[in-house]
Amino acid sequence: MAKLSVSEKLAILSDAAKYDASCASSGGQRRDSRDGSGIGSTTGSGICHAYAPDGRCISLLKILMTNFCIYDCAYCVNRVSSNVQRARFTPEEVVDLTLEFYRRNYIEGLFLSSGIIRSPDDTMADMVRIARLLREEHRFRGYIHLKTIPDAAPELIEQAGLYADRLSINVELPTDRAVKDYAPEKNPDQIRRAMADVRVMKEARKEQSYTGKRPRRFAPAGQSTQMIVGADGARDMTILKTSTRLYSSYRLKRVYYSAFSPIPDSSAALPLIKPPLMREHRLYQADWLLRFYGFDVDEIAQGTPDGNLDLEIDPKLAWALANRHVFPVDVNRADRELLLRVPGIGAKTVGRLLATRRHRTIRYDDLRRMGANLKQARPFLTALDWSPRGLDAADLRARFAPPPEQLQLI
Repeated sequence: MAKLSVSEKLAILSDAAKYDASCASSGGQRRDSRDGSGIGSTTGSGICHAYAPDGRCISLLKILMTNFCIYDCAYCVNRVSSNVQRARFTPEEVVDLTLEFYRRNYIEGLFLSSGIIRSPDDTMADMVRIARLLREEHRFRGYIHLKTIPDAAPELIEQAGLYADRLSINVELPTDRAVKDYAPEKNPDQIRRAMADVRVMKEARKEQSYTGKRPRRFAPAGQSTQMIVGADGARDMTILKTSTRLYSSYRLKRVYYSAFSPIPDSSAALPLIKPPLMREHRLYQADWLLRFYGFDVDEIAQGTPDGNLDLEIDPKLAWALANRHVFPVDVNRADRELLLRVPGIGAKTVGRLLATRRHRTIRYDDLRRMGANLKQARPFLTALDWSPRGLDAADLRARFAPPPEQLQLI
């Protein structure tokens, strides 16, 4: 095989990394190099982001160390049986790329994942070496996110957490049965053990030693995971229940949902629920309701008679339409928990509303100024000068669903 240049490797391995969901550095340890002691910076409030049209964060240098892999997961384009062009960076090449991209103001950090080469330990050791070189030899203070390997030795994962801001371990698929069917070389129990180890390591390093000094911080931005959706036929409520357990068990910062789409040379046995990107978007919306709006999975399921989220309307609106007896809500009297359930009103708007109504009565135009989406909200609330009509109308859902589109024939 002809030797590839660094730019050719970058083209291959950045494209191969597009299936890994990256994330912001919010929650990371505050570091800067204004005192001249290093290069790069990151702050607790996050880094500057650029977003792709589908909403993905692309402000990090997001690459695979290699797309060679000894595993044969049916849903992965980089599996050992896949006919794709292969490439591999050396640790030094990844370090040089990160520093050069940072100096040119292209990025604020590194998101590094990898296929498995030789063994999980060998691969994890190379990834740790990259993070160590950046931190210790080049004094890089930017954001680092490492996709860690659950089968690697715990001491390697511990070293990774000492250099990286965030660690992530992929649970792969929503159920153990699906992992065994489509990724038989991976062990769901081992994945959970590795995630539990990361949680224990992080919590242990919060405690002060007998001298009163705190140990080195471990993955200060926490851990996250990624789940492939649409590859195994699991319904959305099954996916959300799995996510709820993961948040509770491992104190994750985020569960990232990655929509499965058929890829070249893909197994014909894999099912697909369409459209994948809209389904991914609805799962993120439902996940947000679970984490910040006080919903539970059973409540969200009330708007999903078949166990899958409605692709035409968002899950909060679907719940409201299934629970019309709760509405309309009086914005001048309702408590915070009920206000958060009004479609079109977000957490920030609810905060502004509660603060304002301590001093005066809320009118319809006040809601607009506070940021409410009144196109969605107005059938579900009352204000001093507003009372809705038609909440029981049979066509209420049709007012929110997107109109039908004429498909192009050519």
